[in-house]
Amino acid sequence: MSEAAATDHPRPPELDAVFHCSEVRRDDDRILYYGISDVGERELVRRVWPAFREAGYEVQAVTTDSGLDVLVARPYSDGLEAIPWLNVALLAATVLSTLLVGATAWYYVPLSTIQETPLAVLQAWPFTAAVLGVLLTHELGHYALGRYHGVDVSLPYVIPFILPFGTMGAIIRMRGQMPDREALFDIGVAGPLAGLAATVVVTVIGLSLGPFAVPPSVLGGGGQVIVFNNPPLLDLIAAVLNQPTGYSDPTQTAHPVIMGAWVGMFFTVLNLLPVGQLDGGHIVRAMVGQRQETVAAAVPAALFGIAAYLYFVRDLGLNESVGLWAFWGLFSAFIAYRGPANPIDDSALGPKRIAVGVLTFALGLLCFMLVPIQVTTI
Repeated sequence: MSEAAATDHPRPPELDAVFHCSEVRRDDDRILYYGISDVGERELVRRVWPAFREAGYEVQAVTTDSGLDVLVARPYSDGLEAIPWLNVALLAATVLSTLLVGATAWYYVPLSTIQETPLAVLQAWPFTAAVLGVLLTHELGHYALGRYHGVDVSLPYVIPFILPFGTMGAIIRMRGQMPDREALFDIGVAGPLAGLAATVVVTVIGLSLGPFAVPPSVLGGGGQVIVFNNPPLLDLIAAVLNQPTGYSDPTQTAHPVIMGAWVGMFFTVLNLLPVGQLDGGHIVRAMVGQRQETVAAAVPAALFGIAAYLYFVRDLGLNESVGLWAFWGLFSAFIAYRGPANPIDDSALGPKRIAVGVLTFALGLLCFMLVPIQVTTI
């Protein structure tokens, strides 16, 4: 880090009005202002953010162990400045993982066949397109509204994984300050609504493809299988189209593309939990302000309550969604400490956005299942 005072750094009068700067340093592209602030960290950022943003910088405030206050300014990025190699690499890896999982688990292609003919995994391309389509549409909804509101957000990072879907989902990083509640709400709600729109499309396509044949070798193999129960929204769409979601004939099953719709609905439920950095946490923070903390505090208790109900009342085991909800109870308790993004302008939302928020959570309830996953023996 250079200790020489920067000569080309912004120094708006709004900063000098509340911050007694003793030193300015550069750390690569960041500018660090050391001194003593007359106001708290959030208030400091609120007062100086507009001036720094006009100069092309994002700012955040921190306090050092020595008691000095530090205002960190870095250039604001309004677009891609280079090829996002990490995003591209993760996407490529997830395409491969979903193809492999899709081929072996959902298209019943034997692993020996794939070892002999690797291109056999391409049979699962509709599954990969469905799963990644709903996940990327969700995240690109966040990205588009983030850019619209001038918030520095990253492109999606897709996470490769193993069974049952070949991916753990996708995330984006919000690197800039949230200017107001409207931006926080719009960015938060855009993902679930865009993802659900893609999910409906995938559901219609999957149902129209009809049944998928189950090989005799699978039927006679025995062992344990994962059962994915239908969300109400899936049953509703199937009823409107007059299409079945299951078959009494054991040699037939729902087309693997429908699993892309299932993934979209289930991930929507998880993302709409009103806690931490999840979409639901951002949306509720924008809708009710600081009272979001009270709502978030109830989320772990509610999830543990669901797990307890399934275990003690429904007599279900850990592999029948008890463990799933208990895990998310722990996870939600962990992420609740960080909380959602705090907007610089904390003015209340208008009634139209409140209505959209209520509608979004109502759609999320149509995707909710008490027992989404069960492991049974055949």
